[in-house]
Amino acid sequence: MSTLNPPIGILGGTFDPIHIGHLRLALEAYDALRLAKVHLVPCFTPVHRSMPIASPNDRLAMLLAATKEEPALFADPCEILRRTPSYMIDTLETLRLNLPNTPFCLIIGLDAFLEFHTWRRYHDIAKIAHIIVAHRPNVTLPTHGISTHLFQTHQQTNASSLHQSLGGSLFMLQIAALDISASTIRKQITLQQHVRYLIPETVYQYIEKHKLYRTQQDLPL
Repeated sequence: MSTLNPPIGILGGTFDPIHIGHLRLALEAYDALRLAKVHLVPCFTPVHRSMPIASPNDRLAMLLAATKEEPALFADPCEILRRTPSYMIDTLETLRLNLPNTPFCLIIGLDAFLEFHTWRRYHDIAKIAHIIVAHRPNVTLPTHGISTHLFQTHQQTNASSLHQSLGGSLFMLQIAALDISASTIRKQITLQQHVRYLIPETVYQYIEKHKLYRTQQDLPL
């Protein structure tokens, strides 16, 4: 195989709205894994969770506002432009066509990884990309099951190994525990409570300008 480019990180989500926890996770992965960049990919239509409150265009605009001054992060519109249900395998295969010589590091929380076997073509995802499992508070890996087996058969403990192949490894990334959730932020906005310093100022200004998350219908169930 020819010399590979430095890997890029891929962090998907609804980003409804993007908040400091998302951004810190992306930057900590960027530093720890020596990534070329981290693509933050807002979904168009999620397939594993409820529909977002903000529109796809608003969520992308907030992401662009949050990352415009940070060269390590890229607001990737590929799933929103595709305008179909957002399956990560489709995103990875599209990116692979454009970046055939670049390792991918798919960043997911440990809680999401425990459901990884429910993702469409998860075996193919694990071949196309390295899976970076960000350890989050109060979630532990079970002693049995598909996720545990993937760890046992694919885990790497040296981040440099992620630079040496296009995909196929799992890596546990210890992250700072920022217990921030988008649903809590939406609730606080609806209840007219302060959300400054939980989200970037540029995102706060966008939410204020466009009056997002203001109605009782925007409260989490």
